[in-house]
Amino acid sequence: MKEQIYTIPVNTAFEKSRDDKSCGCPFCTMQETLQKNELDLITGASMMEPDIRIKTNEQGFCRKHYDMMLLMKNRLGIALMLESHLDEVRGKVRSKGIVPMLKGKGTEACDQLGRLERSCYVCGKIDFHIDKMFECAVYLWSTEREFREKTDAQPFFCLPHYRRFIEYAKRDLPKNDFGDFYDAVSKIENAYMDTLCEDVSWFCKKFDYRYTDEPWGNSKDSIERAVAFLNGRV
Repeated sequence: MKEQIYTIPVNTAFEKSRDDKSCGCPFCTMQETLQKNELDLITGASMMEPDIRIKTNEQGFCRKHYDMMLLMKNRLGIALMLESHLDEVRGKVRSKGIVPMLKGKGTEACDQLGRLERSCYVCGKIDFHIDKMFECAVYLWSTEREFREKTDAQPFFCLPHYRRFIEYAKRDLPKNDFGDFYDAVSKIENAYMDTLCEDVSWFCKKFDYRYTDEPWGNSKDSIERAVAFLNGRV
């Protein structure tokens, strides 16, 4: 069932990057779409659904997603979520009962705050769905020749998503199929890294007076492309 549910967004992202190399890593495209959808939902009608509010009260949001919600201008919606979330946080960090005596004063509050710092409702939703998309992409690669051709036509995968794509394939594919998969995706990755290294090196050389009159080629945006490759766009 998961393969059917996620087939369309996976195919769409791979086709987009195949047809327009500037789109870059297809998994970054999927992650950006997931992020936009989750933020639209959480600042829309979903914020008033009781089961959603229970989760956002408990998990809160990371700084990045708070900042993105603030840019969406729905300040009343954010305030309503903060009102109930702050109330829950206040209850968690206050010392209660015999626990402080057993653990030591402040220990429980620190534990609660540490868990809160590592949690984000939107990140959790994105992670859940992107995991399924990796599984689906591996499934499609193993069952459809057309998807293998789409994979071969990708410009590159950012390093974090390249690693995860390989990990899911290693977990889910038979050993012989994984060898073919790894050869295919590593060929794409190595070719792009060679090109990117050359572009960044040429960018650096352009600041040497001896190369002032030489053309920039594809190096002008090489810094931005290198950052996106190393860390992903999201």
